[in-house]
Formats: sequence, structure tokens, C-alpha cells
Amino acid sequence: MLDLGAGTGRLTAELARTARRVVAVELDPRLAERLRGRWPNVEVVEADVREVELPSEPFRVVANLPFHGTNEILRHLLDDPRVPLVRADLVVQWGVAVKRGLPWPSTVNGVVWSAWHTARVERRLPRGAFEPPPSVDAGLLVFERRPQPLVPEELAGDYRRFVARGFRLGPRVVRAEPRQLDPHEWAARYLAATA
Repeated sequence: MLDLGAGTGRLTAELARTARRVVAVELDPRLAERLRGRWPNVEVVEADVREVELPSEPFRVVANLPFHGTNEILRHLLDDPRVPLVRADLVVQWGVAVKRGLPWPSTVNGVVWSAWHTARVERRLPRGAFEPPPSVDAGLLVFERRPQPLVPEELAGDYRRFVARGFRLGPRVVRAEPRQLDPHEWAARYLAATA
């Protein structure tokens, strides 16, 4: 289990009670030092979550992501389908949760990530539930690996180029308004074009 952006350890403590092993990643050296040695099953890694080496065996993430780095962290977790992420339960800014958890209007990253993961908004979290409270509400965004990918992993780079080109050139490439196509429709158009 990965806790990305562990901070003061509030979430880490809960994970330590239920998970066999937790890796808590924290960039701030003072906070990382305070986390060390508090739980026997928690390894503390002092690193930027956007650059930390991800496990090579299947893993889960439970994290309250720093709002300012959310997109970079999502790209780190989801861009490469060979990363064996099984599930990620992420507290993110409410607008990000809605944008990433709904199939329309689609985005390049949303379409590409959805070839290998489903995304859904689990719930809204009011800003008053946090200490200190942020300026906006948050949401619990859940990504889960698809049992059957929409596009084979080995075609990930080519698929990303196809989707980016489709968004750039629109109906000339995908014969539809790109933002109105869901991940299944994008994958079907790609597989038909490369057959």
C-alpha cells in the first residue's frame, strides 16, 4: 500500500492498522522524520511523489494528494499501463474528481488512462472535513485496473498519439466530436484504424 504525500501521518496511521505493509512517501524532511519509527509495518520514503519509483509488483494507493501536484501525480501513476497499479483511492480537489471521474466531456489523459483503468467519483468531501480546511471541497476519486484492457498495453504509445491527434484534428480523424466520445468508443476507433 502506498500513501503518497503522507504529511503528518493521519492517513498513514489508519493504513498501518489495516494493511500488512505501507510505504509512506513524504517530501518534507521534517514531516518524514516524524513519521519514521511510529509503526512497525510502515516504511517512510523521503521523496517527491511525482518522481518516486513505483513498485514492480501489484500495488494499491490510498492518498490525500497535494492539490497543486495532482495532475503530475496522476500521470506518474497512470501514463504507463505496465505500472502494476491495481487500485488508487485518491482525495483530490472536487473539480479534478469530477473532470477525471466522468466519461464526458472526455480529455486526452482521461481517454488514454481509461484504456487500462476505470475511474469514478466515490463521494464529495466538504472542505470543513479537513484540518486545516482547503479553499475548495474535495472528492474521493477511485481508479481501478480493468480486468480486460480496452487497448493492449504494448500499443500504449501509439494509442496516446492517436488520441492526441484525434483531439487536435477532430472529426477528420475520429469522425465525431472528440470530447463526446467515451473511452470505449475511442478504443474501438483506434483498433479499427490499426486493423
